[in-house]
Amino acid sequence: MATVELYTKGATVWIPDPDAVWVSAQILETYRAEDQHLLLLLNDGREARLPAAAPSELPLLGNPAILEGANDLTALSFLHEPAVLHNLRVRFLDYSSIYTYCGIVLVAINPYDQLPVYGKEVIDAYSGQDMTDMEPHIFSVAEEAYRTMTREEENQSIIISGESGSGKTVSAKYTMRYLAVVGGASEQTSVEERVLASNPIMESIGNAKTTRNDNSSRFGKYIEIGFGVTGEMLGANMRTYLLEKSRVVFQAPSERNYHVFYQLCASRALPEMRALRLDSAQHFHYTNPGGDMEIPGNDDKADLERTRKAFTVLGVVLHKHTQTRTHALLPLTPSLCPSVRPPASQPADRSLAVFSMLLGVDGPQMAHWLCHRRLAVGGEMLVKPMAGQRALEARDALAKHIYGQLFTWTVHRLNAALHAPRSRPKSFIGVLDIYGFETFDRNSFEQFCINYANEKLQQQFNRHVFQLEQEEYVREELAWSRIEFSDNQPCIDLIEGRLGLLDLLDEEGRMPKGSDENWAMKLYDQHYCSNPHPHFSKPRLSNSAFILLHFADEVQYECGGFLEKNRDTVFEEPINILRATVVPKWGYVCP
Repeated sequence: MATVELYTKGATVWIPDPDAVWVSAQILETYRAEDQHLLLLLNDGREARLPAAAPSELPLLGNPAILEGANDLTALSFLHEPAVLHNLRVRFLDYSSIYTYCGIVLVAINPYDQLPVYGKEVIDAYSGQDMTDMEPHIFSVAEEAYRTMTREEENQSIIISGESGSGKTVSAKYTMRYLAVVGGASEQTSVEERVLASNPIMESIGNAKTTRNDNSSRFGKYIEIGFGVTGEMLGANMRTYLLEKSRVVFQAPSERNYHVFYQLCASRALPEMRALRLDSAQHFHYTNPGGDMEIPGNDDKADLERTRKAFTVLGVVLHKHTQTRTHALLPLTPSLCPSVRPPASQPADRSLAVFSMLLGVDGPQMAHWLCHRRLAVGGEMLVKPMAGQRALEARDALAKHIYGQLFTWTVHRLNAALHAPRSRPKSFIGVLDIYGFETFDRNSFEQFCINYANEKLQQQFNRHVFQLEQEEYVREELAWSRIEFSDNQPCIDLIEGRLGLLDLLDEEGRMPKGSDENWAMKLYDQHYCSNPHPHFSKPRLSNSAFILLHFADEVQYECGGFLEKNRDTVFEEPINILRATVVPKWGYVCP
């Protein structure tokens, strides 16, 4: 809290506003300790008396005009919410700058438009320059990581985080493009070209349209770019996390499945696609739930061509025979489109026939094991028919499993193509592009995992930006005012600690008759009734949901589906059918 002496005539303060969130006002009379009010001049010319019987009731002070639009937030005299938002607004609207530093952190505002600030000439301008000598830019962060790696011979990492739709994927692509250029070589099909070619492939199979973002990454990606002794790029390796497999079988209104499904359906008239028996995306059960088959301004057919060209650059064959193996990416993906409807006792079921043809499985046998389950009872194996809803769940589980394996296989193939062929990298720069914080009208297990991951990232941010920096000030005995920050460790402990949400979820999943409802009751008993947790609450009108107070927002999660998604169970019999299958025309179906 600023001292009372700073509340003088002419100074500016920030007061809450229901529409603009914060508005500035000017102090008309110097505040004294015995005063009960602070006399202000509002932006619209009106005078207002703000109650301020105690110093703690005084509003937040504004920064001097000379600091408006500062390119580093740490240069501001007062670093609080309205000051940060105002400075970012000034830079965006008045300076046409989407980037602002906050110490070692780069804050980026998504302009939702293409800006001419990423060309080769801009890369050349930032190459070799010190971070403090240049205007804030994603290239400056990449350059700082590259220079530190080559100069101090230490591995570096760049973490790109933010809420859904904030532009993380684009920032990661530009970071990789910069590193590819500054670490470039002169080979015809160089490793730099291959590294960049991985982007359209991963977007095709890992990105989808959501209500917030037309190209939302539905997985987390960490890519290590390896460099040689002289700083030349040698290769890369990718790791992925938290693929949203549930999207394969269900999409919320106005959302889409993964882009690749719609790209394939849009290209169904191509000669090489006809054998895949594709149709319009609106005719498939796994691509039509959201209702949006197209993205305005987006050409799915052209996107598939870019994806196929990227595979060519990487040397990955999609559907032609090789001596050792046929790569079944193309037939596997559309095989997930048909909705096989158990029980499949009807021989004329076209969906089952297409599915069986593309994967080379015996249709009746696969349908049988999607509708029946083998159980061990008293030392004997019994085959038990499943209820219709359970059979549908078994079908969806198999589809999710196939797509998950396809995704993993593709990443493996890309890593093989990106592997440094000649020499072992001396050092690397890691780029982490992971889900942003999410909150929708209905939030389930996927949002819970995403937001948990973001809690951990926020903890790293707190540690490096606030905690470690201030500990350094203490060691150096510098004069400074301590910056208070919100520690999210209690929320993390609630999720991952003993008898926390995950602990109780795993425990309920091991119960023979475990259910989402029983898990919800355990949560209420442990964290709401007997020992109330400040970050946990129960909705007033629901016994099947819970509310978590995250660092970014309060989110209500629906318990339905948590147990099944956490188990991620696929029955053994359908998997065994796939494992034993070699498709005569297309090749092996299991990675």
